[in-house]
Amino acid sequence: MNTPAKPPEKPQADLRSSYKVFRAIGTRWMDNDVYGHVNNVVYYSWFDTAVNATLIEQGVLDIHAGSTIGLVVETQCFYFVPLAFPQTIDAGIRVAKLGTSSVRYEVGLFAQGDDKTAARGHFVHVYVDRKTRRPVPLPSAFKTFLETLT
Repeated sequence: MNTPAKPPEKPQADLRSSYKVFRAIGTRWMDNDVYGHVNNVVYYSWFDTAVNATLIEQGVLDIHAGSTIGLVVETQCFYFVPLAFPQTIDAGIRVAKLGTSSVRYEVGLFAQGDDKTAARGHFVHVYVDRKTRRPVPLPSAFKTFLETLT
């Protein structure tokens, strides 16, 4: 007899304390859609901005001259509470999985001052050689920094 598949659990908001580092991001007038809240596509831009700006500031990613670049191979977002202009968003970052050449970043988006995520998601970067676009092992300084976010 076949047992029916258990439905997936409903995603839940995360707490601010679940994240390792934060970046403030201001919403812009153009981020709102006709429904009066930030359009879903903007959330993915915030994920990219929060992670890449942090990596650049830490000196482990050189987007202009570095030999290693990250390509997104997977992404997902869960929405819990709408965000809107004018608001400041705190993007919390953590590393959920650190592989040889890939990283799963998880990002929680918080209305400034709130303790639960308005949205949370993830994306996976595979780090590749800039010229060949073939996966390469994460540089040691890069990996050392990412371990602080696990």
